[in-house]
Amino acid sequence: MNVALCRADGIYQGGTNLAARWRVSRVTLDQLQAIEISVLWYTDGKGDQDLHVHHFERLDESQIQRTGLADEHRLTCELPATPLSYHGHLISVRWCIRMRLFLSDGREIVTEQPFYLAASSPSTLV
Repeated sequence: MNVALCRADGIYQGGTNLAARWRVSRVTLDQLQAIEISVLWYTDGKGDQDLHVHHFERLDESQIQRTGLADEHRLTCELPATPLSYHGHLISVRWCIRMRLFLSDGREIVTEQPFYLAASSPSTLV
């Protein structure tokens, strides 16, 4: 599995579009039951973990058979203004694209591609 962001630095401003490409390899079509790809943020650190899914797509078995695995697929969504990425001593807010494969034998494979959500510049707010 591979998820690639459209920005090499991985820094996005709130209110802008996130674009990514993803591909599944080393897994055959008959091994897959579903693919989920989501854009989410979660907290890490002291206390309970919060998690919020901002964007979600799911391909079931029939959709996977139709689209196949040979080509790269695209993910696009508009990012919210908040919460901004934050890395503190007690708590962090982390953004990522999470891709989950559900295999026919009951196993799950998960990968994450982190990115950084920064404050919008004043010119993008006009």
